[in-house]
Amino acid sequence: MLSKEYLHAERNQPWREALRKTMKNKERTDLPRVKMPEQPPEIRIHNFQEVNLGLTPELALAESHRCLDCVNPTCIMGCPVEVNIPKFIKNIERGEILEAAKTLKETNTLPAVCGRVCPQERQCESHCFYVQKLKKEAVAIGHLERFAADYEHESGNISIPETASTNEIKIAVVGSGPAGLAFAGDMAKLGYEVTVFEALHELGGVLRYGIPEFRLPNKIVDTEIEVLKKMGVKFETNCIIGKTISQEDLKEFGYKGIFIGSGAGFPNFMNIPGENLIGVMSANEYLTRVNLMRAADPDSDTPVHRGKKVAVIGGGNTAMDAVRTARRLGAEKAMIVYRRSEEEMPARIEEVKHAKEEGIEFLTLHNPLRYEGDEKGHVRKMLLQRMRLGEPDASGRRRPIPIEGDTVWIEVDEVIVSIGVSPNPLIPSTFTGLEVTPYGTIVIDEETMQTGVDYIFAGGDIVRGGATVILAMGDGRKAAKGMDAWLKKTL
Repeated sequence: MLSKEYLHAERNQPWREALRKTMKNKERTDLPRVKMPEQPPEIRIHNFQEVNLGLTPELALAESHRCLDCVNPTCIMGCPVEVNIPKFIKNIERGEILEAAKTLKETNTLPAVCGRVCPQERQCESHCFYVQKLKKEAVAIGHLERFAADYEHESGNISIPETASTNEIKIAVVGSGPAGLAFAGDMAKLGYEVTVFEALHELGGVLRYGIPEFRLPNKIVDTEIEVLKKMGVKFETNCIIGKTISQEDLKEFGYKGIFIGSGAGFPNFMNIPGENLIGVMSANEYLTRVNLMRAADPDSDTPVHRGKKVAVIGGGNTAMDAVRTARRLGAEKAMIVYRRSEEEMPARIEEVKHAKEEGIEFLTLHNPLRYEGDEKGHVRKMLLQRMRLGEPDASGRRRPIPIEGDTVWIEVDEVIVSIGVSPNPLIPSTFTGLEVTPYGTIVIDEETMQTGVDYIFAGGDIVRGGATVILAMGDGRKAAKGMDAWLKKTL
């Protein structure tokens, strides 16, 4: 977090001019990418405080100076919400941090969130001129986004995006995750009266229940949502659309458009022997209990079992979040079990790096065959099949193939399964007229995000079946544009 002496860093800071002078005769392309300060591993494994500490103004200025302000900024092409990246970075370079934050919010409803959890290395940063042409490390776009957003939050001078005069057209949003929040923000800017309905008792969807505080603190989510409230967006919690309120109810209440962003909250399992043993659970349940129900607190009403030998099955970001959470809850041995090699892991490079620093063991090229328990029905060991890699499959990654007869037993007292999620079937099963794929996702027009029911649009994991925060937000923005065009043509 930024200390108080940094909050007005754009004013009268002698280091700024000094740094500019030292850089004056240096080629920008010779400057090294800055490193994000972090909590040391031996300290952070004992707390749930944020691992990344954020850039200081000195580091942010140094990194902003690397941006070449390309004539054709390909980095924007890699951003699903189309942030004007060179503009906000050049604002930082000029010391106009609040203007940088304002620029971010022109297209990004959740900049402090995206600066922390977006896979920039696969999106905007992968399109950076440094990577594409110079074969060097990209400008640290995500770090700078977080810096500008945090600076604004802590300054107390938070800008509220401008909104058009109300057109008195009511819009309903199902789900307060990243897709729903991005959609709500854009529709509010256009003058619509937006209400977001959330099934749980707290807002944020997967941002709240699916990502640990050591990666995304709840207060960051709260601050971003507060901006939406000040833009006029209304929120209703503990309201299950499709059960508490029906499709017909929404129409009777006068909602002219509905956006479905209900996510993918149904965990997948492997359907192998022993999955019903005590101590075997989904990453979805595990992280929800810890993040939303405060199970990490020994006095919580919803405690979670604290295993000493914990195996997490899977290789994505959620798997890394779960295994690192287990480490913080006292696991003496915490391991990732993944059927492919580390190179095929979908998790962010930073997540894997942090996990290794925290003592997580990686059992790659292993796949569970069965779990066995004790006389009380609690999991005690798992049988793993050793694997080798074959030819690439439809995902582009090399297919894992069992090595016949090569298995190994491993002792465990807790297993967390993180092999993906499926869409919640409540909306597809209770709303009439929606077309659904065999995977449970809602069929939409990819250009407008409109479903087969003309006044209903959808985006995020309910359409994609599981993706990143920023891709869900991109869906929300596209749906807002599509719904606005349809309403103007229809009403």
